[in-house]
Amino acid sequence: SSSSSSSSSGSSGSDSDDDDDNDERRKKSASSTRGIPDLTSIQQRIQEVVRVLADFKNRRAPDRSRNDYLERLTSDLATYYGYNHFLIRYFIDTFSVPETMELLEANETQRPVTLRTNTLKIRRRDLAAQLINRGVNLDPIGKWSKVGLLVYDSRVPIGATPEYMAGMYMLQSASSFLPCMALSPQEGERVLDVAAAPGGKTTYLAALMRNTGMVFANEFQKKRLNSLVANLQRMGCSNSIVCNYDGRQLPKVLGYVDRVLLDAPCSGTGVIAKDSSVKVSKSTEDIAKCAHLQKELLVAAVDCCDANSKSGGYVVYSTCSVTVEENEQVVDYILKKRDVKIVSTGLDFGRKGFTSYRGKTFHPSVSECRRFYPHVHNMDGFFVCKLQKMSNRTTSTSTTPGIRPKNARIENADEDVSSSDDDEEEEDSKRPIEDRATTK
Repeated sequence: SSSSSSSSSGSSGSDSDDDDDNDERRKKSASSTRGIPDLTSIQQRIQEVVRVLADFKNRRAPDRSRNDYLERLTSDLATYYGYNHFLIRYFIDTFSVPETMELLEANETQRPVTLRTNTLKIRRRDLAAQLINRGVNLDPIGKWSKVGLLVYDSRVPIGATPEYMAGMYMLQSASSFLPCMALSPQEGERVLDVAAAPGGKTTYLAALMRNTGMVFANEFQKKRLNSLVANLQRMGCSNSIVCNYDGRQLPKVLGYVDRVLLDAPCSGTGVIAKDSSVKVSKSTEDIAKCAHLQKELLVAAVDCCDANSKSGGYVVYSTCSVTVEENEQVVDYILKKRDVKIVSTGLDFGRKGFTSYRGKTFHPSVSECRRFYPHVHNMDGFFVCKLQKMSNRTTSTSTTPGIRPKNARIENADEDVSSSDDDEEEEDSKRPIEDRATTK
């Protein structure tokens, strides 16, 4: 009996130890989850605030202003989707609340894999047949493109097929077809791509020109020249010249060309699905820095273009950003700085450019620009504008077509900022501008 009592007392002692351990564990797990937001309750709160804002007058709490609700919504959306407050508030101020919700949701899913047929080597239907034989499930990209294919799934790595190695296609985001289509280079012309690596757009320009004329493929970053040269060779582009200059120096180096493509380095706010670091890494200062460089590069691009060209005289400006500061505002700036006018992009879809934004009014022709969104067009957020150069004058006057009086000047672009880049999926997506390059 003494042994049984000692064993029972031993067991009760171990039970109390277990209880202590469990308490300790509970405390630890409680403290570790304390910092983790409860996403379900946040989602419910988001839905409630959106419901109130939809009919603010009748649903609001009497002691709360619209701004109180917007602040709450901004904070909750930032936590739920993993953004900084600045970017969420920027989206809400630029788009409606429901549209912001759609955009944020679209940024959580990858865009479809798309490829562009290299018409220098093969027709689209022949390429599609060959890839289908290899176990690739695909469709034409849409009525708007004669060369694009949409890949649903593939039994083989789509970037390593014999057809890929032979240069029959380029893996390229759908949105990056658009600036090349807008520029619409003609056979025999001299064309400049200011920020060419890794060469998706350059090789498309060469194909549109059927390897005639001349394409100057400029890339500022030495380390990106390898991918550019490799793609030009793989795709069989024999009309291309690769050069390595700061885009802002090109007018001194190159002289006049017939058409210019500037796919400018940008904040990457249109390609968040591809690069989620953009969610937390951007600020007002970053966007201002990008816009500053974009203005300098666009002035240089326009200065390279010959207004007296028999067939050309066009510049296309594009970014993979959705911010107005990097898009409409840059284009509005060039209208005042140079003798150019905005013309139709020739793209029959996309939303119109903004003609006013937060109290700023832009030239009415800015509505000719085109915006593309992940939640509307299922492609990267993108902006395309086509400019026609009216004369080679380098100072604007108030009598210039499509330009407002010169007293509405914007600051001179004279600060050092990093230089140009491109956005093809193939090598790398747009990175933050700080990572790209420093000026020579």
